Amino acid sequence: MPGANDPEFIPGLELCEGFFQTQVRPILDDHFPGLAYSAALIGKGSEVLGFDTEMSRDHDWGPRAMLFLNPGDWRRYQQAVFDTLQQKLPASFRGYPTHFVLHSSGARFIEHPGSRPLNPRIDILSLPAYFMDSLGYDISTGLEPADWLTFPEQKLLGATRGAVFHDQAGLQSVRDQLSYYPHDVWLYLLAAAWTRIGQEEHLLGRAGSVGDEIGSILIASRLVRDLMRLCFLMEKQYAPYPKWFGSAFLQLGCAHEVAPRLHQVLTAEGWQERQQAFALASEPVIAMHNQLDLTSPFNTQPAYFHDRPFLVIDGGRIAAAIIAEIHDPDVSRISAHRVIGSIDEFSDNTDLLCDTRLRPNLRKLFT
Repeated sequence: MPGANDPEFIPGLELCEGFFQTQVRPILDDHFPGLAYSAALIGKGSEVLGFDTEMSRDHDWGPRAMLFLNPGDWRRYQQAVFDTLQQKLPASFRGYPTHFVLHSSGARFIEHPGSRPLNPRIDILSLPAYFMDSLGYDISTGLEPADWLTFPEQKLLGATRGAVFHDQAGLQSVRDQLSYYPHDVWLYLLAAAWTRIGQEEHLLGRAGSVGDEIGSILIASRLVRDLMRLCFLMEKQYAPYPKWFGSAFLQLGCAHEVAPRLHQVLTAEGWQERQQAFALASEPVIAMHNQLDLTSPFNTQPAYFHDRPFLVIDGGRIAAAIIAEIHDPDVSRISAHRVIGSIDEFSDNTDLLCDTRLRPNLRKLFT
C-alpha cells in the first residue's frame, strides 16, 4: 500500500506522457534516429481510463510507455532499443522509480534499483501482434459483424482510450477503426439490451409476490445493469468491466437524471415499491431512445403485464422496432435468430471475456 513518504500522486496517464516526452523520446532520438514508431499508453490499467487513485500505485503502476513498431523494425530493433533504455533511463521520474520488479503473482512493482541495468516497463511491441494478442484482431483485414460482437467492450475501451504520445507507425489509424460499432451492429446491440429487459422485467414482481425478496432484488439488479448498458450504448460509449462500470456510468450525460432513480430501485423496500422505482428509472431511458429518432416514439409510461399486477415497460416492443431498422445483410441475418447481442450481453464470465483464443469459436454463434 502507498505510504506516508510516497511522492505526491500524479494521474498515471499524465505521469507516463511526461516520462515518454522528457526521458524516453530524447534517448530514442539520439540513438535510433529515423526509427518509425508510435508511443502510447493504452490497453490494461486503471490509469488508461483515468480512474487510477493513490491506491492504484501498489502494483502495475508507475512511469511506463508502450512503443509500437512495424513487424520488420520490431524484429530488428526491439532488443537494442530495450537494452539502450535500460542503460540510459533515469532511475526515477518525478519521485517514482522507473525500475519494475515482477512478482510471482504476475504483478509488477516499482522499486529503487540497487544497480544498473534498470528493468523499465517499456513494452516494445509489433503493432499487428499487439492487436492480435489483445483482441484477436488482424489489422490487415476488414471487420465483420461477428468480429464486433465478439470483442469485449472493456478491450475495445482499452484500445481506444488512454493516449497516443507519438505516432509514426499508424497506431491512431487502428484506434480510429475501433472507435465505435458500425451503425447496424449498434442497432442490434440496442435491440438485444431491450430484449433482455423485456424477458425479465415482469419477474421482479413475480418473485416478490411469492415472498422471494432476495430473488426480486437480484432480478432488479440485473435490470438496473441492463438499463445502464443501454445508456452507454445510446451515448455511444464503450462500457468498462465491473470495477469501473459504475464510475464510468456516472460520467455519462444522462447519469444526473438516471442514476438517482436506479439507486431507488436498488434500495426499495418490497417488490411493489421496487417495480414502481424501476418504471420511474425506465422513463428517461425510453425518452433517450425516442430522442435518437431511430423508430417511432414510445410511450414512457409502464403498463401491467397482461392481467397480473406487475408493472412493465415492455422492452420487447422497442427491440422489435429497432430490429426492423437494420438493413446490413449480415446483421439482418444475425438478428433473424434469437437476439443474444454481443459477448458482454450474454456472458459476464471473466475467462470467456479475457481469453482471445476463444474468439474463433464465439464467432460461430454469428456466422
